[in-house]
Amino acid sequence: MTLFTTLLVLIAERLFKLGEHWQLDHRLEVLFRRIKRYSFSVTLLMTIIAMAIVWVLTRALHGLLFNVPLLVVWILLGLLCIGAGKVRLHYHAYLKAASRDDAHARDAVASELTLIHGVPPGCDEREYLRELQNALLWINFRFYLAPLFWFVVGGPLGPVTLMGYAFLRAWQSFLARYQTPRDRQQSGVDAILHVLDWVPVRLVGVVYALIGHGEKALPAWFASLGDRHSSQYQVLTQLAQFSLAREPHVDKVATPKAAVSMAKKASYLTVVIMALLTIYGTLV
Repeated sequence: MTLFTTLLVLIAERLFKLGEHWQLDHRLEVLFRRIKRYSFSVTLLMTIIAMAIVWVLTRALHGLLFNVPLLVVWILLGLLCIGAGKVRLHYHAYLKAASRDDAHARDAVASELTLIHGVPPGCDEREYLRELQNALLWINFRFYLAPLFWFVVGGPLGPVTLMGYAFLRAWQSFLARYQTPRDRQQSGVDAILHVLDWVPVRLVGVVYALIGHGEKALPAWFASLGDRHSSQYQVLTQLAQFSLAREPHVDKVATPKAAVSMAKKASYLTVVIMALLTIYGTLV
């Protein structure tokens, strides 16, 4: 059921998820605005409660009406947790602004795309475009590939593990957008996601090496296996940049398009791998 649900979710996401209506991050803002205390324990407790609610719901529907209601819940949860939603609109708005040479509109939209890690101050145009590439690659990982990983790894509990990851992602995005860096640090959400992202980042790194220029990416990937200090963002974007080494970094339209093209290829390859594993009975 994992593969079938994933395919339906991805199809629905591409066709209908063009805004915030089906985005878990947006739906949870009402809850997050009521939180006044930021700590590791609060973050962990909220995540456990969210996962417990999904577990109780799926257990209650298990075996009911030939599991049709359960399948519907799996699809709805997948649609809420997988996919970038409004971020895709920001990306298309950036391309329109860049093609019109509207620097103010371009920078405004780019600030939304680089919300989590930002852009280093004082960088030149080439560095700016590389950081934008990195942000787009990270968005694809955080909203597509990593949720898919936890959905698959969870097996029969896929919706539970998916909800846990998506909840933490939404909490991190909320803190980055509305709260101070100190509040975000106290929440511990970055530290939790750093641990959860370790394995999927390395797996996605292999995919980037396969579809890009592996002569540079593969050695860097092997080195990343023993890297315990770099952030997962740095590891993933470094591997991706090795694969994008021959792509342009000077055109304000072609540069982000190159990153999105490679991210799409990585997503398609991931789904193909899932299908092959399902055929051979690896997934339940």
